Amino acid sequence: MIALAANILIRAVMGLRVPQPLETYAVQGVRFCPPDAAFAEAVKYLPALLRKNGKPETGLSVALSYLQVLVEPVFRETYDPFEEGTRQLLRGRDEDDWPMIATALAFECPIWTEDTDIFGTGIAVWTTRYV
Repeated sequence: MIALAANILIRAVMGLRVPQPLETYAVQGVRFCPPDAAFAEAVKYLPALLRKNGKPETGLSVALSYLQVLVEPVFRETYDPFEEGTRQLLRGRDEDDWPMIATALAFECPIWTEDTDIFGTGIAVWTTRYV
């Protein structure tokens, strides 16, 4: 099991190095678990990012639906008990990332992200290059 950051979900939809390993490992039985907050963040930022990169938004809902086949979103009630401790780990960093770390703590699993704010928190972190 691997917790996923919003930036990985965004890269998966945009086709940036993530779709192939995500699909390959999902078929092999690896479980990818982004917090629902990461999904919401991806949905929020994807339209503007697609426009900025000259990509059509027309396939966004299909891409997000397919992504939900590959991943298992984790709902807040699962990771919420870890909020306080996670915010302490992130003090002085981007505390908005707490759901991703809390998900990793809840499932005792690593995180797949490109966000360097996560490094040094004591949670195992993988970047796309090493997945």
